[in-house]
Amino acid sequence: MVGGRERALRWAGSLVIVLALSGCGGGGGGSAAISTSSGTADPAWTPGLYQAASKYQAECASPRTGDDPYTHQPYPDVQGTATDENNWLRSWTHDLYYWYAEVQDADPSLYATPDYFNLMKTTQTDASGAPKDRFHFSYPTSQWEAMEYGQSAGYGLAWSIVQATPPRQVEVAYTEPGTPASSAPANLVRGDEVLSVDGVDVVNATAAASIDTINAALFPSTVGEAHTFTVLDPGSSTQRTFTMQAGNITDTPVLMVKTLSTASGLVGYILYNDQVDVEAEQELVQAIDTLKADGVTDLVLDLRYNGGGLLELASELSYMISGPSLTAGQTFYQQQFNAQHPSTNPVTGSPITPVPFLGTAQGLSVASGQPLPTLNLPRVFVLTGGGTCSASEAIMNGLRGVGVQVYQFGSTTCGKPYGFYPQDNCGTTYFSIEFKGVNAAGFGDFGDGLSPANTTTSPGVTLPGCSVGDDFAAALGDPREAVLSAALGYRANPGVCPVPSGQGSPALLSKQARKLRIRTHRPLRDMLILRR
Repeated sequence: MVGGRERALRWAGSLVIVLALSGCGGGGGGSAAISTSSGTADPAWTPGLYQAASKYQAECASPRTGDDPYTHQPYPDVQGTATDENNWLRSWTHDLYYWYAEVQDADPSLYATPDYFNLMKTTQTDASGAPKDRFHFSYPTSQWEAMEYGQSAGYGLAWSIVQATPPRQVEVAYTEPGTPASSAPANLVRGDEVLSVDGVDVVNATAAASIDTINAALFPSTVGEAHTFTVLDPGSSTQRTFTMQAGNITDTPVLMVKTLSTASGLVGYILYNDQVDVEAEQELVQAIDTLKADGVTDLVLDLRYNGGGLLELASELSYMISGPSLTAGQTFYQQQFNAQHPSTNPVTGSPITPVPFLGTAQGLSVASGQPLPTLNLPRVFVLTGGGTCSASEAIMNGLRGVGVQVYQFGSTTCGKPYGFYPQDNCGTTYFSIEFKGVNAAGFGDFGDGLSPANTTTSPGVTLPGCSVGDDFAAALGDPREAVLSAALGYRANPGVCPVPSGQGSPALLSKQARKLRIRTHRPLRDMLILRR
């Protein structure tokens, strides 16, 4: 849907906790080459001694003036220096960063602020050899606020980046009805493969400028910008070229609800793509009501393209799947901050309390306090991919914590049990890991993702199920589509899987390969959000 109801991240100005963007921020990645901010070492810097971050907050090298266009409040900035900004980062990191004891204590006067922020994280690796912190990034505050307040430029589709480095493979995962992607002249469908954009070869491009062109076309930043695509339709050898213009897109959170008839009973299918839009609350209630009325005895929950969003929605859906008998009085999600803050949330100042399984609507798009419908299922079959992140993983982990059997089909999830509160200072909004989320059993160690049990490469925490690659030759919701077919087959014949696809956690790339990699996610799709 273009226009229409707004995608509202306004939530009464109550923002927000966000879980991990991967490779999309302005400040993440790279090493911090020394570059001077004041030119000489700061005589006031004493290694290991930290002032309160508030001492330096809003002391800016280039103060903003006037009012914030979104909050309509005056900017708090006063004249300061880049060293003041770095001192704020240093103290803020030491107080709130989850792995604060692993951060290099560098002289704040010797670095430009973006470079200094890149130093304010752990450099250690996890058990698999991957960087422990892959989720450290920043945005210009104006850009972050634009996303936060519902301005989402796009085409009305989701890309599946099957291969992000040459030879690249970029497919259309799904399209939204009534959007530029699904309308003439594009008329895109699942399985369309992108061959070139704006004259650049998507498959083989190696020049940095070409990769920038690809990313700009796949992920437009402003409404109205136009890009030219050449695609190959599924099952065709004929290429077609068209120009597609970005619109102001409001996603449909629950894109499909179906009841599938099988030899052993009725199985519900929900394609749930977006936990950011508050309208998801109403759409999920309607979906569960429909499946309950149909009398389904099992559920397939398709989270392949769901990057996360509001934790309240994740909790509500988990309750609606499992019902009150398993969840009454149980924890859905519990924050754990660094060792300096064992019992108090250091950002809100409130006692750390668990998020329960929510049995009533939270007033997002259904009247607050309205009882939620339930399917009362002891198990669920979940379809996943590399874009299944944060709040989507929290559904799986939260259900497992209270004994619901979660079967997994597809490929390894992105692995984001961590979260943070966005923090603006001097026109940059910083995202630095501040907590880990665990379930009722105290488990949250899935930094390498959640994997079907027979995953053959780089598995994360393994769950029963089958490793299956996306099938772009079949429509989503079609029982013949490979991942859905594997779930239905496993349900009929427990433990029986097709030949594993070999899909696991994303491989660690060399520095050269990273330079050739295009983005794999849109920013708003990799979040976990809690209202204050």
